[in-house]
Amino acid sequence: MSERFDLIVLGAGSGGLSAAQHGARLGARVALFDADVLGGTCVNRGCVPKKAMWYAAQIADMHRLAFDIGFETTPIHLDWARFRDLRDRYIAGIRQRYAMRLDTAGIRVIPETARLVSTDTVITEQGLQASASHIVVATGARPRRLDIPGFELGMVSDDIFMLDARPRHIAIVGGGYVAVEFACMMHSLGCEVDLLVREHLLAGFDQELVETLAMQMQKRGIKVLRHTSIKAAHGKRDAITLEAADGGEHGVYDAVLWALGRTPNSSDIGLENLGVACDEEGHILVDAFQNTSVPGIYAVGDVTDRRALTPVAVAAGRALVDRLVGGHADAKFDDSAIPSVVFAEPPLGMVGLTEQQAHARYGDAVSVHSGRYTPLLMMVAGRSEQSVVKLVCVGDDRKVVGIHVLGPGSDELLQGFAVALQKGLYWRDLKAAIAIHPTAAEELLLLH
Repeated sequence: MSERFDLIVLGAGSGGLSAAQHGARLGARVALFDADVLGGTCVNRGCVPKKAMWYAAQIADMHRLAFDIGFETTPIHLDWARFRDLRDRYIAGIRQRYAMRLDTAGIRVIPETARLVSTDTVITEQGLQASASHIVVATGARPRRLDIPGFELGMVSDDIFMLDARPRHIAIVGGGYVAVEFACMMHSLGCEVDLLVREHLLAGFDQELVETLAMQMQKRGIKVLRHTSIKAAHGKRDAITLEAADGGEHGVYDAVLWALGRTPNSSDIGLENLGVACDEEGHILVDAFQNTSVPGIYAVGDVTDRRALTPVAVAAGRALVDRLVGGHADAKFDDSAIPSVVFAEPPLGMVGLTEQQAHARYGDAVSVHSGRYTPLLMMVAGRSEQSVVKLVCVGDDRKVVGIHVLGPGSDELLQGFAVALQKGLYWRDLKAAIAIHPTAAEELLLLH
């Protein structure tokens, strides 16, 4: 059986759904292939369940803070099995709504993996063949695994959402945002946490704020072990010892989370035979318009060499379809000011250039304005943790090219400032604005 479509999308994650649904809205006949559940990593094994866990961790932290400011409290413990059931029901509802929208839009959803056999044709293992003038690869990525002894004793990020009980002592191996987020969340939920970092902690974020976050994590009781490379895991699943490259041992742990980055899902889908260019790690190389090296084949999302963030995949998919189907020849998404947040405790956010990146690009034309403060609620509670705000500016007129925030509320306050930066924000604009008092956001307007 063979069918002809206007647009074929491989992958039903954030990028693929964005491309497929927008294509259908513009009148294209669309086929969407994915053997996995609708929503991809973000909905099922990433952003959504992670944020639900973060909320649970925030409630636990606020309960402790309530005691510090005078409330009579009794100890609370999370019923992990009940929480998991509530979270999974919510996620199932998201998938159901996706299915209804796809059906309403007339998108043909094929719950199989498809492989490219030519620049305009794909085929599934069951023999279903489909063709289209445009094929979008949006197959995402999966947790990176190491070929070391005992790796199977630990979990990857996909697995941690299946926990129905709190680990007593967990080791988290990695230094990226997934590692840091889970280190903070698991600690807030009552776990003893060791964070084992091989090289850099949160590479790509402002290092001054990263180091402040690391100090606060350690002050709260998270053990951060730098320059630690793990070469093996030993024992059994509830009694794991980690062997480091320098001969040292860490543990014993009753759980290990490997948070080592992600591997693009680009193999075994026919890219090699068609000559689609990828980097050494397997990311599909794309230009600003999401074109691959082969005409007629495009790619969006985590399978590409672009920023691995859900809103980036969504924006890339929509802009691509505007060009392919909507007739907007110059359509592309603006990646010059992508905001991102590490949902740590406290959250760390950034948009634009770090201080280091700005100096590398603009040299002595860079000026930096930063400030530290203790949030009002923390001061009332007698705590001393400081929040940090930083503006990175360029030129005599001090155009803002980077905004960095660490502290409670950073995740919510950053969005509006990110819009302003993208539109062209100057120091004088911030100084002329009226602050909302007392808030964390006003600290960015009060810098000197």
